[in-house]
Amino acid sequence: MPSRQKELEQEVMAWVEAVLGEKLPPGNFEDVFKDGVVLCHLINKIAPNSVKKIQTSGGSFKLMENIQRFQEAIKKYGVPHEEIFQTADLFERRNIPQVVLCLYSLGRITQKHPEYTGPRLGPKMAEEQKREWDEDQQRMLRDGQIGLQMGQNKGATQAGLGSMGNTRHM
Repeated sequence: MPSRQKELEQEVMAWVEAVLGEKLPPGNFEDVFKDGVVLCHLINKIAPNSVKKIQTSGGSFKLMENIQRFQEAIKKYGVPHEEIFQTADLFERRNIPQVVLCLYSLGRITQKHPEYTGPRLGPKMAEEQKREWDEDQQRMLRDGQIGLQMGQNKGATQAGLGSMGNTRHM
């Protein structure tokens, strides 16, 4: 299991506080998020009405439903499936680093939603660069007639370069 990164946990918690506009309850990362209530409020702040019903009391099963509703909401919001933690990762404290990764991913995905103007988390995401290939180029690419660096290196090779880029003297 990956080791916990306290700095990353602190960064995520600070971001959650900034998004919610209020201090989180005191406690460790896993205690603050364990019942899913804060998570539900978080996704509702980012994407209003994502979670319609939030259980604030009740047994474990009721509270685990909060986590599951949060997970469904962030999946719809665009967080990649492989970055979403399992309910037990949080509720049973099995894999807190995965929970941190998931929240970090949610913070990153907000960048793809122009309607979201709240606090950001993580580095700016790269813009997708669409490349348009005409049919001839696609055929040449498929047939191996052109490499992906088409026209970029003008026939340059690494001949004459020794290790670490030192020029070989002959």
